Amino acid sequence: MVFPRFRGASTGLLAVLKKGSRLGKRKASARPNGVYSPEAEQSTNNTIASLAPLTKIISKYLDPKDVERVREAYRFSDQAHLGQFRASGEPYISHPIAVTEICAGWKLDADSLMAALLHDVIEDQDVSKQELAEKFGADVAEIVDGVSKLDRLEVATKTQQQADSFRKMLLAMSRDVRVILIKLADRLHNMRTLDAVKPEKRRRVAQETLDIYAPIAHRLGLNALFRELQDRCFKAMYPNRYRVLHKALMSARGNRREVLSKITDAVRVALPAAGIEADVSGREKSLYSIFCKMVEQKKSFSDVLDIYGFRVIVHTLPECYLALGTLHQLYRPVPGKFKDYIAIPKVNGYQSLHTTLIGPYGTPVEFQFRTREMDHVAEEGVASHWLYKDDDVTLNDLQKRTHRWLQSLLDIQSQTGDSTEFLEHVKVDLFPDAVYVYTPKGKIISLPRGATPVDFAYTIHTDIGNHAVASKINGEFAPLRTDLKSGDSVEIITSPAARPQAQWLNYVRSGRARSEIRHFLRTVQYEESLDFGRRLLDQAFEQMGLPPVRDDDPAWDKLAKSSGAASREEILTDIGLGKRLAAVVARRFAPETTLLETTAAAIDDFTSSSLAPILIQGNEGQAVQLAPCCGPLPGDAIIGGIRMGHGLVVHMAECEIAQRAQAKEPERWVPVMWDSNTARHLSTRLDVTVLNERGVLGRLAAEITDADSNIIHISMPDEAAATSLLHVTVQVDSRNHLARVIRAIRHVPQVQKIVRVKG
Repeated sequence: MVFPRFRGASTGLLAVLKKGSRLGKRKASARPNGVYSPEAEQSTNNTIASLAPLTKIISKYLDPKDVERVREAYRFSDQAHLGQFRASGEPYISHPIAVTEICAGWKLDADSLMAALLHDVIEDQDVSKQELAEKFGADVAEIVDGVSKLDRLEVATKTQQQADSFRKMLLAMSRDVRVILIKLADRLHNMRTLDAVKPEKRRRVAQETLDIYAPIAHRLGLNALFRELQDRCFKAMYPNRYRVLHKALMSARGNRREVLSKITDAVRVALPAAGIEADVSGREKSLYSIFCKMVEQKKSFSDVLDIYGFRVIVHTLPECYLALGTLHQLYRPVPGKFKDYIAIPKVNGYQSLHTTLIGPYGTPVEFQFRTREMDHVAEEGVASHWLYKDDDVTLNDLQKRTHRWLQSLLDIQSQTGDSTEFLEHVKVDLFPDAVYVYTPKGKIISLPRGATPVDFAYTIHTDIGNHAVASKINGEFAPLRTDLKSGDSVEIITSPAARPQAQWLNYVRSGRARSEIRHFLRTVQYEESLDFGRRLLDQAFEQMGLPPVRDDDPAWDKLAKSSGAASREEILTDIGLGKRLAAVVARRFAPETTLLETTAAAIDDFTSSSLAPILIQGNEGQAVQLAPCCGPLPGDAIIGGIRMGHGLVVHMAECEIAQRAQAKEPERWVPVMWDSNTARHLSTRLDVTVLNERGVLGRLAAEITDADSNIIHISMPDEAAATSLLHVTVQVDSRNHLARVIRAIRHVPQVQKIVRVKG
């Protein structure tokens, strides 16, 4: 039995929270076609949604006063949903009751249970948040509002609305984790009743559950919920595969019963003999995890041997290791299959010892060892010890980790303006794979799979990330883009002059690092573009013989209003980024002219050649860039072009790319010249042809160093020829400095030819 490749949880993050995800809710209709029928309503109302089972559950841990508050919320919800039915034909109130029963199983507090009963009244029945606050309290209203979607929000696209909805839910969750617990309970009940909706909608809802809600459940340590959501999604998306695999699993269970019974009996004898009192139970892998393993490893069902495993639950932590040693004496362990999640817990708080042993008949069997408390946390995660107590000092490690993750959502939110971008940052933190690395002081840091030292730096502190220049991994220098592995010890080297680079975005993996880098680049680009735009406008005023305009001049407001800008700063920033022409904006302040169009596409008879040259230092930042196509250096003749969204790009005057662009849009080109005080360490490229002899690279590097230069990059074709062409990138201060470097390189006897790359 081999299935085609599964394309499951991958990139469907934006396909979440679509309108109607309450799965088949239908107002005043009990018929599939949505047409109201008294007969249909009468037949539907034969199904009574009773509060009795819920009352029985909550009475065991809530006081009578709180139980009555929950009953009051039920009466309000029942009245609000009167006449509303689910696609299955049941009264809609049955859904809030079922969701509340799931929450009660986690022993959530009274406010949570009331919010669960009321979680759809704002969205469906136009009940206001204020009304809920007055009747049930501010906490209940805030939770209900956090669970509700933004269906009434006017946004440009449906995708944007979905992202806004998800963003709102996550941010509400970051303030109060009860929001996501109720949302997960809501989704679980919807998945349990998914058979009542059409197959197309069933698959869509299952996909968004697999992409979003299952990873969130795993991230919060709700593993029992996580596994059930995965299996139900698998059944909804691939019913035939689910059915075949389920049948095969049932058959295998019977075939392997003898082996499992033999292992169980042996373990239950060996542990008491070693003085260890333990509960031993068998467990099966979930159907979805079996299916994923078949797909990833290209195996048939018969080749997947570790379907069954055993869980050993003991009283104390030392007994976990004693039980592990006992069973290692009983059966031979598989090398490389031991994992200690007690010493290094998973990011969601999971703790357990895992080992794989070779059982009777050569069958590999996985064992898990944990205490009762660890088992409780492993199944219920953050819901295992309810957070909302008066004494916050008693928060355990799991709760602290959860709070840190939820706080990181607020940090990402503060750095991100767009909902879609926020969702992009958060999604990388939702997947279970992680690596565990050490700080120089031995503290364990959890990072996403594929994380780099840059991710590590931003996890420690934003300032460390912003000023990182190098890293040491296990005591040796390594590039900042190196993938980290579990067990690595990482140290970050910083410099006050360093700052984030745009290329870091190509290899960072954590949402926090990505949002911090983008925030820095946006802020720096804004400030640099604002300053450069002011310089361009001042030069335009001077050339036209106009006096400088004061910042508080009322003409700025008039200009901003007529040109669609929000403020004077936005106009200046647009000039610096090339979105507006300084000459055209300057003409708007001339007293004899009428208001003209100021966009970058405007045609103006004011030619750039009449402007005074702009002085270039080479270190202005993102507002002024040295063109990579020709790599101009101080001393080269240069020209500058205003490029839309990029500011001023400086080219060599002889650059063919610049000459073609200038011929097409001459109004975008301005005269530039080098400042007397230019930047140091500018990069330029050389092609060096050398005889392929031993030691040539060493002599070449030594000569370049003696000329007070530094090699940034060097490469050569992988050919065993008599001569080789070396591509060398070096740092120099000016054209004269480059000439000294070239003369130094000529001292190497094997060098045949040197060419500066200008295009």
